[in-house]
Amino acid sequence: MPEISRFLGIVIKMYWDEHNPPHFHAEYNEYEAEIIIKTLNVKSGKLPAKVLGLVLEWAELHQNELLKNWDAMRNTKDFTKIKPLI
Repeated sequence: MPEISRFLGIVIKMYWDEHNPPHFHAEYNEYEAEIIIKTLNVKSGKLPAKVLGLVLEWAELHQNELLKNWDAMRNTKDFTKIKPLI
């Protein structure tokens, strides 16, 4: 499971063989959530409210890059690291 980005103790990952809809995984300590890229809704799991806000802010800034990574990973298993939230 490739790490796409890391910031403020939050790790963003995507899996090569995932199912639709396009999404990513956000991990923070013992918490984990799947976030749908197009809607930025939580598909499953849970993050603390402040952490979820940071993840969604980051994802909104990088939505196109996330979708490109989703397509690339499913087709070629290649991916590009995405800048962290600063």
